Amino acid sequence: MNVSTRSYGDFSAQLYRRARGSRLPTNGTIELTHRCPLACAHCYNNLPVGDAGARRRELDTQELFRIIDEMAEAGCLWLLLTGGEIFARQDFLEIYTHAKRRGLLVTLFTNGTQITPAIADYLADWRPFAVEITLYGRTRETYERLTGVPGSFDRCMRGIRLLKERGLPLKLKTVAVTINRHEIQAMQAFAEEELGVPFKFDGMINARTDCSHSPLGVRLTPSEMVQLDVGDPVRREEWTTLARERIGPIVKTREDVYQCGGGINAFAIDPEGKMSICVLSQMEMFDLRKGSFQEGWETFLAKVRTKKITRPTKCTDCQIRSLCSACAATSELENGDPEAPVEFFCEVAHLRSHAVGFPPPAHGDCAFCEGGAGHVHLMSELDAVRSGASPAPVVAANRPSALRLVDSGGKAAGSSCGSGGCGSCGAQ
Repeated sequence: MNVSTRSYGDFSAQLYRRARGSRLPTNGTIELTHRCPLACAHCYNNLPVGDAGARRRELDTQELFRIIDEMAEAGCLWLLLTGGEIFARQDFLEIYTHAKRRGLLVTLFTNGTQITPAIADYLADWRPFAVEITLYGRTRETYERLTGVPGSFDRCMRGIRLLKERGLPLKLKTVAVTINRHEIQAMQAFAEEELGVPFKFDGMINARTDCSHSPLGVRLTPSEMVQLDVGDPVRREEWTTLARERIGPIVKTREDVYQCGGGINAFAIDPEGKMSICVLSQMEMFDLRKGSFQEGWETFLAKVRTKKITRPTKCTDCQIRSLCSACAATSELENGDPEAPVEFFCEVAHLRSHAVGFPPPAHGDCAFCEGGAGHVHLMSELDAVRSGASPAPVVAANRPSALRLVDSGGKAAGSSCGSGGCGSCGAQ
């Protein structure tokens, strides 16, 4: 337990480099529950913490032990435990400890409101690879307007303090939405200046996994999202570098439906034991209550991952894919079709490409390319971005990646999906 955070990270990166190039399930995500004590307006999967039906449908402790054992035996190295809220499960520490004992490098995603001194002490003894707490606002008013729960801001601050006091590998993040957009910079300053911990944010809100579009009601406009991208010098430079390296006259025609690491080196398991490409993808799922992890990985997900596109779309030959958050899973959620372009993400990618100085090459019948029906509007939004994005100071000289364009294993991750970063988005 006395391994330093730095050496732990170096060890993880070395393991990833050795595993790269093979079809191995090295990166796993388990959603332990969809139940959560908060009622956030933007969330893609949350259910009430007292939902008895949801609790009954969840994998029990022994089922999770069996699945974790099979994952470890198949070659899983990194495990993300997420929710809902992981601490909504009374058996969470048992599950976590079992995963640690199997040698997995475990990251925890939590809102921090359920962390007690006893839990913080336990995590200090059984140190995780990382703990990421989502901060929904810098002020109590904004935080609780988004979470819908009075008192949740103070409980989150307590959780952050308890982990920080024990020197745990803490990171803060937020989801940028209409309710808290004005406090992003203040949250960043709180994390980096006051606490000295990494901070990142993401504005890519998706529809719910039950197909409800309710979270889209708080999604930022394309120009607001890109203003956040180019208004931060570190973030702007990372998007610029990505555009410079990835946008060119030649692009490989897209053939596979899935372009991510899901099914190649990543997978996700939902609270009921359904295994899929990622936490957002709900159309192709294998029931681990009816079959083994090995069967799900070697047979089911292998077949899903090699599915070919059935028709050309404007995404097929798009050269700015690396600047776009759309993927098969987001298309499933928003359009009910993994091959259908998500117009919102397309507009954001085109606007982002122009804003960092790399106008996108034409790629078929696209409304946002020159001559398209949405191009004039896009240019007016670009003017708004350029006039409204005033560079913010870099608050830490050695500040880490603002976008996490490269994940902890060293693989290009592109823009994130709004799920918090389950690991499946990494490139092959």
